[in-house]
Amino acid sequence: MKKFFVLNLSFIVTLAGFASNGIQKKKPDSNPCYWQQHVNYNMEIDMNVENYQYSGIQKLKYTNNSPDTLNTVFYHLYFNAFQPGSEMDVRSRTIADPDSRVKDRISKLLPSETGFIKVKSLKQDGTVINHKTEGTVLEVELSKPILPGKTVEFDMEFNGQVPLQIRRSGRDNKEGVALSMTQWYPKIAEYDFEGWHADPYIGREFHGVWGDFDVKITIDKNYVLGGSGYLQNANDIGYGYEKEGIKVKKPKGKKLTWHFVAPNVHDFTWAADPDYIHEKVQVENGPMLHFLYKNKPSLQENWKKLQPKAVEMIQFYGRNIGKYPYDQYSIIQGGDGGMEYAMCTLITGERSFGSLVGVTAHEMAHSWFQHVLATNEAKYEWMDEGFTSFISNLCENEIMGKNEANPFKGAYQNYIYLANSGAEQPQTTHADRYNLNQAYGISAYSKGEVFLAQLGYVMGTENLMKTIRRYFNEFKFKHPVPNDIKRVAEKVSGMQLDWYLVDWTQTTNTIDYSIKSVEDNNVNTTITLERIGLMPMPVDLVIFYEDGTQEYFYIPLRMMRGEKPNPYESLKRTVLDDWAWAYPTYEVNINKPKTGIKAVVIDPSELMADVKRENNIYQQDE
Repeated sequence: MKKFFVLNLSFIVTLAGFASNGIQKKKPDSNPCYWQQHVNYNMEIDMNVENYQYSGIQKLKYTNNSPDTLNTVFYHLYFNAFQPGSEMDVRSRTIADPDSRVKDRISKLLPSETGFIKVKSLKQDGTVINHKTEGTVLEVELSKPILPGKTVEFDMEFNGQVPLQIRRSGRDNKEGVALSMTQWYPKIAEYDFEGWHADPYIGREFHGVWGDFDVKITIDKNYVLGGSGYLQNANDIGYGYEKEGIKVKKPKGKKLTWHFVAPNVHDFTWAADPDYIHEKVQVENGPMLHFLYKNKPSLQENWKKLQPKAVEMIQFYGRNIGKYPYDQYSIIQGGDGGMEYAMCTLITGERSFGSLVGVTAHEMAHSWFQHVLATNEAKYEWMDEGFTSFISNLCENEIMGKNEANPFKGAYQNYIYLANSGAEQPQTTHADRYNLNQAYGISAYSKGEVFLAQLGYVMGTENLMKTIRRYFNEFKFKHPVPNDIKRVAEKVSGMQLDWYLVDWTQTTNTIDYSIKSVEDNNVNTTITLERIGLMPMPVDLVIFYEDGTQEYFYIPLRMMRGEKPNPYESLKRTVLDDWAWAYPTYEVNINKPKTGIKAVVIDPSELMADVKRENNIYQQDE
């Protein structure tokens, strides 16, 4: 009878290597073939807090840095999703596992509760141009083509209505926050080497053009605002100065105008409430952190405890990814859960302290893996959510003193469940085209997180962290695609990694290696390993002997053309011949009899996402 064998993993490499100090790299020479569009937004809006409607003026300077001549442009009108019969509404009512926050709520909205953005007029360099609204997208016919290298100005007047809080944006969320203003303005769509990305707003993620925002928001004088950018007129409106003893101007009338400037971002978000508490903490050699939350006694203890932890977070990310490039970051109570925006996040705030730290760590990490790197979330959501989950789990593990040997364990469990469920779709699936919300969530967050953690298994954890820092340094503000992280990893490790990117992200091939047999040949023992799954991997094999010693054998994958450093510092490593993928089995010969072997284990670290771990362990019968 076999008894359950508990591995002594004390020799396993610790994940401290995942939290090493950052190394500054020299920026690469500019690529003459690389280009991206640029925008300058100048917006003024007037908000009526009685009926939640607002009027807006937008001047948009659009520079066509592409080699293409543009005859049309597109804008996103996200608030139009919150209307009965919209694509978001219908999809939520027809998908098998709808988001609990949405379900059929949109279909039941009253006219005063819906959201909309209506474009009243639009001009191109002073000439009126034709446009039409198709759901959440505005199609614009240009009066003159925009030639390569040219800049045009679009002048727009628009009206909007803030929907009842359902998904991300809205008024009167479940915690009583008045206004969560996300995706609230006509936003020009991204045009890149793939063409236009004018995706309808059905439920998933976003993509935007880098630019500079100058925004003036006129609103009831009793409201406190926070969000993207830097407040330009704090003294004029008396905001934040009363406690500092600075003489301020007395506001006149019923409204105030808040003026924000946000440079080099691809979105602009704000939130407002008459009962916000606003507190600030300066990070040494870093940004000013702003905290805005409802003035409720039940919230204050956790939100004050959060503040030093948020300082630790931004310092951790600075060390392990790269320097945060802006001078402020705002953590704001609002929205419907947690969502990242330029220079800020909106999170629900009535949580336990651990939950508050967790959601903040995740959303703050998005400032690097979305609002500075800015992958196309609709196509490569796993690079956004997965990489963010990876680094935020590392961060929490350190700053909360969890000291877990594998802080990614939950992500592995989720991925393995999905891989064995039959519901998995390739990560190349458009974010809106997953058959199940659960499949999307696990693929984006958990499988995306495992992509990095497992890459550490393939190339070594120190090389992985060097890759992350170099990737950030080389591709910040550049909208990287999957090949970019793969190429950086190859340069850092010296390995060939195309097989890893292809199998993991473009297929649903799984990893399944097993110990097929352990045969005694009198003096020697032959261990036969078998590749059952289609995805190739290098193999770590550790043998536990009856005398208490251990031995580590490393089997490189032939197609990766390289070797990782020894992850088990306390063990001498024997590097065996490469395993070519097409061969289903591989033999390892041990110069000891079978009776001397207590156990044989494939990948004791469990950083390889083997979907059937039960066949990774052989134990000697007792």
